[in-house]
This record gives sequence, C-alpha cells and structure tokens, in this order.
Amino acid sequence: MAKSKAPEKHPQGTTDSASVQPVMNQQFDAPKPLQKYGTVSQRLPIGLDEKTRQESVTSLNQLLADTMTLRDMYKKHHWQVVGPTFYQLHLLYDKHYEEQSGLVDTIAERIQILGGVAVAMAHDVAELTTIPRPPKDREEAPVQVSRLLEAHQIILKNCHKYAKEADDAGDDGTNDVVVSDVMRTNELQVWFVSEHVVDTPLVRAE
Repeated sequence: MAKSKAPEKHPQGTTDSASVQPVMNQQFDAPKPLQKYGTVSQRLPIGLDEKTRQESVTSLNQLLADTMTLRDMYKKHHWQVVGPTFYQLHLLYDKHYEEQSGLVDTIAERIQILGGVAVAMAHDVAELTTIPRPPKDREEAPVQVSRLLEAHQIILKNCHKYAKEADDAGDDGTNDVVVSDVMRTNELQVWFVSEHVVDTPLVRAE
C-alpha cells in the first residue's frame, strides 16, 4: 500500500493547510493608512466631481459628529432621568436614541459612498462636535429637555445650510439624506420632547 504524502512545508514553516495562528501587531508594519481622514477617493462612479464630494463629506462629518453626540446625550438622559415623568421620558429618550443611531449609520454610509472617511471614535467626535458638552451629573428633567432641544436646534440649523449647499452643487443624494432623514427625524423629535416642558395644569383646567 502506498504511503500518504506528508504536507509540503512553506518557508514560514506552515503547511498547505490554512494557519489558525493570528497575525498580530499588523498596524506597526503598515507604512500608511488606506485612506487619510479628510480626503475623498474616486472609488465609486457616482457622477459627482471631487470638489462637490469633498464639500459634502466635510458637511456630513460635522453632521455625523453632532448626531453621535445627540444620540449619546439621549442615552445619558435615559439612564439618569428621575421624577413624576420618569416612565414617559425614560421610554421616549430610548426611542429617540435608537432613531438617532439609525441616522448615524445613514450619514456615515453616505460619506463612504462619496468616497470619504467617516468620523468614528468618541475622542474624534468630541473634538469635532459643535454641541455643548453636558456635565456628568444627574440633572432635572426640564434641564435635560432644554439641553436636547438646544442640540436639535444646532443640528437643524446646519441641516438647512447643508441641504442648500448640496442642492446648489447638484449633490441630490446628500440633499435627500439631510432633508428626508436627518431634518425630518430631528423636527419630529423636537415636537415630542418640547411638549414635556409646556406649563399646563395636570388636574384642573384654568
């Protein structure tokens, strides 16, 4: 009976079978990143010139950083809310958190489609966002609501600006994301949140 052939060894000492050994510390060997933040590539033929895509990516990264900050503010308030409206606000904050999380993906994906690099890490977001940083402390519900409304207003003002710029540049996809997704979601959330600080009687009509 013929003997089975031993697996052929390669120079690294591995055999024909795939190695299960992780290749560690690869970042130290990389001479440069695949793409630098702040640049755009022509990877996808989407019919927009480099200048238009660069301007849209810059605006969208600002919108992304502010949206991620608002998203996290909703989660902070969801955990820390107290008082007579705890149940309603606890659920509302979490619902809005999930909706803002959806916007984060939508904005980031648009940046990638344009050939840009989306801001991602918390420390980078903290440097870029224009939304004031809330304290670590637990705050009263009306203060939480006021902070959220201020953040929404910052985002919505930028939405109007960025949507017009994208429209003027012929970037209909970015205009649609800003108007149909970001603007409309934030406007609806402003309505739901702001009604919690209307000073109306609970029991007896005036």
